[in-house]
Amino acid sequence: MLNISLGRFEGKNRKVARTTFVYCLLLGLGFLFAMPLVWLLSTSLKSNEQVGMWPPVWIPYPFVWQNYFVAWTSGNFGLYFFNTTLITVLATVGQLLTASMAAFGFARLRFPGREFLFAVLLATLMLPFVVTMIPTFILFKYLGWLNSFKPLIVPSYFGGGAFFIFLLRQFFKTLPTEMFEQATIDGASNYRIYYQILLPLSKPALSTVAIFGFMQHWNDFLGPLIYLSSPEKFTLALGLRQFIQRTEVRYQEMMAMALLMTLPVLLVFFFFQQYFIRGVVMTGIKG
Repeated sequence: MLNISLGRFEGKNRKVARTTFVYCLLLGLGFLFAMPLVWLLSTSLKSNEQVGMWPPVWIPYPFVWQNYFVAWTSGNFGLYFFNTTLITVLATVGQLLTASMAAFGFARLRFPGREFLFAVLLATLMLPFVVTMIPTFILFKYLGWLNSFKPLIVPSYFGGGAFFIFLLRQFFKTLPTEMFEQATIDGASNYRIYYQILLPLSKPALSTVAIFGFMQHWNDFLGPLIYLSSPEKFTLALGLRQFIQRTEVRYQEMMAMALLMTLPVLLVFFFFQQYFIRGVVMTGIKG
């Protein structure tokens, strides 16, 4: 009896120790991942003298809030913010619309060659952006789309991306087949099934795609760098480059604008994180 009690006690202690170790490890990793953001905030509030001090100053005194005002007014960042928001919203809507339609076709519609086409779609994930960069640039040049927002928005309305189609298709396949069969028996068309049944049930997956798409377009630097040449059409990512091209790089102002650029991404994630986590979990339930 005593041996059984000791065994249970030791097993419980091992479980507590294992749980404590896991939580300490996660806290340590969380601290490391948060360090760049803390340094970004700290530097954005420093004076010009404190930026180059060694050892580095983590808590600046006094807080120089003027860095944000100077950084915002030194360039046309109001216009850059509008351009970035316009591109991000329109491109994300296009990805949600067309990726969900394509995923619905691969998940629920029966047609010859469906699995082969889906395999070809997945194969495109192995193609890096640099492989198609020059042909795409030549195509947009012939279309007369250079120095406009079209190359950054219109492609999102033609499939929305192989990864997003795959993600939504995996989620759609977890939904009960009987529900779609009953809707078909009741006379519902595929279009009606798509927008009245499928989309309302797919909020977690759609939120996941929306977050990924928002982050992709909001932080995009290479696309605007390739296709935009007029300063009045620059995005925030290109606007930040102006701080580096100056004769004197004022890091505190650059960090202030970088923090303002990061805030929308953080807010979107915090507001939709429950849908994001559910969407990622549900897309892996059924292949």
